[in-house]
Amino acid sequence: MNLILLGPPGAGKGTQAKRLEETYGIKQLSTGDMLREAVASGSDLGREAKRIMDAGELVPDSVMVRMISERVDQPDCRSGFILDGFPRTVAQAEALDLMLEEKGLAIDHVIEFQVDEDAMVARILKRAAEEGRSDDNEETLRKRLDVYRRQTAPIVPHYRAKGALKTIDGMASMDVVTGLVKGIVGAA
Repeated sequence: MNLILLGPPGAGKGTQAKRLEETYGIKQLSTGDMLREAVASGSDLGREAKRIMDAGELVPDSVMVRMISERVDQPDCRSGFILDGFPRTVAQAEALDLMLEEKGLAIDHVIEFQVDEDAMVARILKRAAEEGRSDDNEETLRKRLDVYRRQTAPIVPHYRAKGALKTIDGMASMDVVTGLVKGIVGAA
């Protein structure tokens, strides 16, 4: 089973991906982790990504899709994978679809975590204050949400048209959200 978890930063996607990984044995794939692993491995793709990042540029979609392509071929992805943080744009979603199609694979579910942005920002700021974290401030969070709305939210219609999109209330408690996600995944 192959999944994409979609929603703004702070919506709880990472927490739910970990729970899905533990319950169903499907591998959570973080593009950030994949980039770090590829660079550390010294592979051709890793050296290419390192050169791009060292120049201060964003890793292009073609490199990211090749990285994901190599990663989903690994034995720990045989039961499926969860993409969290990719795709972020319609172009990335289309490139991902093509790559998976070439492998005879598809995305089974795209689970969108809908949130009330103001309530989510308040929740994150409260948590950051309790944990003594200064990296989560309101200005940074609002900028991340704006980027999400402009770049990533437009992929929702792409997956809705494919019949893969399911929407859940990302503002519910973690355990309720887990139940909603499992209800979608378990129905597959």
